[in-house]
Amino acid sequence: MIKGQAPSNIALIKYMGKIEGTGNKPTNASLSYTLPHLVTEVHLHEIDGDQDQWAPLELKGFAAPELSEKGRSKFLGHFERLKQAWGLSGHYRIESANNFPSDCGLASSASSFAALTQAAAHLREQKTGVRTSPEELSVLSRKGSGSSCRSFFAPWALWENEGAEAVDLGYPDLLHAAVVISAGVKEVSSSDAHVRVTSSPRFEGRVDRAHQRLRDLTSALKERNWSESYRLCRDEFIDMHELFETSAVPFKYRTKESSDVTDACQHIWNHKGDGPLVTMDAGPNVHLLFRADQRELADKMIEHFRKKHMTFTSWRGLK
Repeated sequence: MIKGQAPSNIALIKYMGKIEGTGNKPTNASLSYTLPHLVTEVHLHEIDGDQDQWAPLELKGFAAPELSEKGRSKFLGHFERLKQAWGLSGHYRIESANNFPSDCGLASSASSFAALTQAAAHLREQKTGVRTSPEELSVLSRKGSGSSCRSFFAPWALWENEGAEAVDLGYPDLLHAAVVISAGVKEVSSSDAHVRVTSSPRFEGRVDRAHQRLRDLTSALKERNWSESYRLCRDEFIDMHELFETSAVPFKYRTKESSDVTDACQHIWNHKGDGPLVTMDAGPNVHLLFRADQRELADKMIEHFRKKHMTFTSWRGLK
């Protein structure tokens, strides 16, 4: 049996919109923070037969995703792509599970495809003795799931074109919390969202806006300007969600409960002049990043949000 495990990541400058026919190359660069407490584990078992198979992985503390036929085909197709790239033969049963809900805006696609790529790389090393660099893994994983290419680097990853790379922006020990508004499967998948946002009148200028925010955010983080970093992260996720809501066939991930959480965070900032970085992915859930010295504030805010919502935190686990 071969094992692979990879973390999720949360983008602060978003990957939304891709160049058609390029294997998920993005229309704009993205910046993410790696979340080592939210992981996918993949096991590979060699089997007799003429095709690869997927099955849920039974592992304590983990839950198998509910893969649709399309999702299963995409996952198996990525494994076949990796086998061809590395000249690997044989067929395998691929078992996978996450320690967090899938398909609800917690970037399970990123960790799942990165973990599969990592497991295939271990298989390659076992069969051929050849090790695969994180940079090569990133490029190959991107072809299965764009955001997965950032999961091979920590704590920060910058993705501009073929694959991601590590970037030093300080803050190596941020505290992460996810406020789970809904753990259900999204009505509009991230893949579909990438296509539909291009029909929004706001998509014109999106690439320039994202690139400018990337420059501004990297500068703010390097200069330890936390309040400016918060403003830029907030502007960025609102910009992305406005693309969803103004596409030719509008769709929406934000809910009243999502807004209640982000508004509560803004209230903290207004009254204290400090607070967490706040962002949302393509889903209803809200992600918070606290500095290590904000632990007391983080505990208080999570206790408040736990009254209504499930939370995942890097320092307290699932509550």
